[in-house]
Amino acid sequence: MQKKILFVCLVLMTISTLHLKAQYAKQDSTYKKYFIGSTFLMLGNFIPNDRNPPHFIQLNVGYRITPKNVVFLELKRSRFAYPLGIPWGKSFDAPGENYPGHVRQNVLGVAYNRFWWKGLYTGVHAMNAFQKYYDEDNEKIANGYTLFMTYRLGYQVKLFKNRFFIEPSIGLTHWPVKTNTPQSFELAESKWPEFFGFEPGLHFGFNF
Repeated sequence: MQKKILFVCLVLMTISTLHLKAQYAKQDSTYKKYFIGSTFLMLGNFIPNDRNPPHFIQLNVGYRITPKNVVFLELKRSRFAYPLGIPWGKSFDAPGENYPGHVRQNVLGVAYNRFWWKGLYTGVHAMNAFQKYYDEDNEKIANGYTLFMTYRLGYQVKLFKNRFFIEPSIGLTHWPVKTNTPQSFELAESKWPEFFGFEPGLHFGFNF
């Protein structure tokens, strides 16, 4: 399923580059201070997956302090059954590599984007994940917390006179804080790194 989501994102990223435009300028009459948006990764919810459905939801609410400095909140909800450090490849979400159960999490994140040239930006995301661990019988066995830090390089594409935008990006995520993980879940995680690279992103939003 994850490979299918990645393929969809790569197609959308390729299409978006056909509409590249310059980044915001204060003298631009279309400049907007606020935005609300999400991510095209939610399309993964529509890919059939009876074993590990993602149940993924995301909402972004942002404010442009200046045309080059942007902050926003990320509200997320998801489910996953694989150790987060598994890289792209045959082991990702593969039978025998997953948790003995699954994790459901609600995430409150804060992010900052810095625009450098036209639509090119770098970003840092601090995401507080409040997690519930479930065994193979779907019984809750623990509550946990993880702090995810993501660093992104991306490009913003303005559409329809800056009413909408798309942001294809690539990121690196690690988790410096992880508490109360059940031992059986830790065992599945132990052979993988505590970071995940080449994480695709494809945010979109409405400016107002």
